[in-house]
Amino acid sequence: MGALEIINFYLVPGLVVGSIYALGAVGITLVFAILRYAHLAHGDLATLGAFLGLGLVTALGISPYLALPAVMVLTAVVAVGIDRVFYDYLRERPKIVTVMASLGIALMVRAIVQVVWGVDSQTYTRGIVRPENWFGIRVRDRELITILAMIALVVALQLFLQRSKWGKAMRAMSDNPDLALLSGVDNGKVVTITWVIVGGLCAAAGLFLGLNFELKAMMGWSMLLPMFAAAILGGVGRVEGAVIGGLIVGVAEEMSTLFLPTEYKAATAFAILLLMLLVRPTGLLRGKVL
Repeated sequence: MGALEIINFYLVPGLVVGSIYALGAVGITLVFAILRYAHLAHGDLATLGAFLGLGLVTALGISPYLALPAVMVLTAVVAVGIDRVFYDYLRERPKIVTVMASLGIALMVRAIVQVVWGVDSQTYTRGIVRPENWFGIRVRDRELITILAMIALVVALQLFLQRSKWGKAMRAMSDNPDLALLSGVDNGKVVTITWVIVGGLCAAAGLFLGLNFELKAMMGWSMLLPMFAAAILGGVGRVEGAVIGGLIVGVAEEMSTLFLPTEYKAATAFAILLLMLLVRPTGLLRGKVL
């Protein structure tokens, strides 16, 4: 197999999937860095965002790209609502209680998706999309937009964290919540802003996953392990680490089919997760620094 075939059939799809994992992993790393627990409902929140996008596309007849901002806002509202109703009163309890609660939320959100939209696979658009040829490298428009959108969202988030008042407050709370509170940071507002960002990133990840493949009620649950593997690989608490981890996991999954049957592709993320926990538990960039 030639170099162009490897790029077209493995590297490009790997970068696309990795970009989707990166968006999800950034949300996971934000929750862990600021709220200190693993959010197991993350994948199903992405699924909800994807199906909300389907609802807007179907009802209004618009492009999924035009629906994306509205979907991000709607999913952010849902994420904040879930935090207020289910997670807020558990804030002072042991974190494992919140982790188990998030598993229940995942089942609840998935059930809502199945009741409203059914269990059959669906798509945003129908028909064959022919890829563009760039010096022998074939890339579909939606694949290129997925990668560029991931870069744009991550750059915007980094600028927000580094330069805005509330971004600095999020970083302070990530470093030391008690000291941040004593310094005048409103931790409640920081939590709300965190969930707004996390909900928006979940929506983007879900919509681009559905756009490049198809929408299924279980699709978010299926990408939960790769997203966690990406966050841990890059270093939990590091936004840029989550992006690097997502791209590595995505490319590794696709490249693994060169040597293994396709059915074992999902096990690649698990293998990467185990290897990183054994060799370098802090991640490639060492975690806990937004």
